[in-house]
Amino acid sequence: MSLTSGLHCPRTPLRRFLDRELSAGPKPLRESFRAQHATDQVLLPPPGVGTEAGTVGTAIDQRLRLAFTTASPLDGATLIGMAQAGQWPGPAGPAMRSVAYELAARLAETVHRLELDNRSMPLDRPHEDEEDLARLLIAAAWYQVCARTSIGFAFTPLADAAREDPDAFCLERLLALPHPDMVADVAGQLYKTADGPLDDLRARTQPADCHGGPTFDGAEMTADADLIADGFLIDFKSTRHPRNSLSIRTAWQLMGYLLLDATDRYRIDTVGLYLTRSGVLASWPVEDFLDLLGTRRRDLTALRRALTELLNGCPADVVPTSQDEEDHIQRLLARLEPIIPAGHCRVCTQPLPETIPSLRDYCSRWCVVRAKTLQKKGWLPPRPPAPLRPPRKAVQPPQKKTPRVRTAWL
Repeated sequence: MSLTSGLHCPRTPLRRFLDRELSAGPKPLRESFRAQHATDQVLLPPPGVGTEAGTVGTAIDQRLRLAFTTASPLDGATLIGMAQAGQWPGPAGPAMRSVAYELAARLAETVHRLELDNRSMPLDRPHEDEEDLARLLIAAAWYQVCARTSIGFAFTPLADAAREDPDAFCLERLLALPHPDMVADVAGQLYKTADGPLDDLRARTQPADCHGGPTFDGAEMTADADLIADGFLIDFKSTRHPRNSLSIRTAWQLMGYLLLDATDRYRIDTVGLYLTRSGVLASWPVEDFLDLLGTRRRDLTALRRALTELLNGCPADVVPTSQDEEDHIQRLLARLEPIIPAGHCRVCTQPLPETIPSLRDYCSRWCVVRAKTLQKKGWLPPRPPAPLRPPRKAVQPPQKKTPRVRTAWL
């Protein structure tokens, strides 16, 4: 199971679980994000990047990870893509496999020679070294495409060059394929990061406390986050519209990373987004993050336990295709539904403030608004029975007093 595929459709069990659990929706978190994103200065991609914006984004993500830790010069997805590319039919497969070995060796040697995670050195290196490193990372990003979609990989410049002339395909030929604008774009985003908030975070951490492309032990679902730096979970975004980057899918993805760390291996205490084209680092302590999303279970351990039970009970990233599968998922979701006791909000399940009259069902105006959406989708739990009131004492009618008759004495 994959976290990415589990979030792509609102009918998957994972999306249905998160949509119900995160009662506030993404709007409060998005408003908080935009309040932190106060700059309008955005580094736009040059014309030569074209349709390769995703490749550039993958390259700058890995370059920023390497600034924190060089323990893994190549992430797991790239290594899988290299292995799969080598299995392509015909002479192109062996040619791509041979070049992949050379690329991995060259990249590892370059990363360690430049000491990218050395805190006594600046985040960026001389321009020529950054350009060479950018070409290596872009080539590695093309191999990573093979792990994510074989159809998309067939249209990469790497696959085209290997099919065109397998005998002449070599590492130098591969490193000459990236457009100069792609190389300049990777370097430009790195220079924008230097002397910014992410650079400050790098200075406060040590390589041993950082994990680039972390995976989650024991999780039934595969997911590779961008970076965890001393308990700070960060997702990198290289979109050209950074203020609009916090979509529902992004918010749910951050929550997925947080919940999949079921063993608390990384001790995540802060969640954030880093926008590489604007240089903004938006962050939230875990408690505030859960509050903004309106999680019905504020106990993180209980919420992680519920997700683990969901993942163990069904393929959570696949839309059910039969009525039996749908019935099974509905029973599983019903069993995982949180119990809302009396005196608690029916939307976010939090205790109602004492200032709110006892007959109210919601703790805030936002919960009143969200209740209509949740009720329409069948995610609003039934109203708990009202507590029994003690019977009123019978009121006795007032007794009529007998008027006193005064006797007149003669």
